[in-house]
Amino acid sequence: MNGVITAIVVVKFVILLLGGGITYIAFKAYRRTGEDSLRVLGIGFGVITLGALLTGVANQFFSVSLARGVLINSVFVAFGLAVIMYSLHIQR
Repeated sequence: MNGVITAIVVVKFVILLLGGGITYIAFKAYRRTGEDSLRVLGIGFGVITLGALLTGVANQFFSVSLARGVLINSVFVAFGLAVIMYSLHIQR
């Protein structure tokens, strides 16, 4: 089980780096263009990234079960994807 925990930590770290990068680029593009859809897109990716971070921390430091962590992470992913979908629908 120790190898699985290490793999989870590594994958969560990669998600944090990639999600943080996408969120940063989306907000940078929003500041440059002023397009609301890019701001909302950044928020959506930020929610997904935050969910991965919080569930990883909850599992490692607060003894939240893996199953409960997966459920919480899935809620963040679903909400983040809904925000991303909305960002693609916004028209100026």
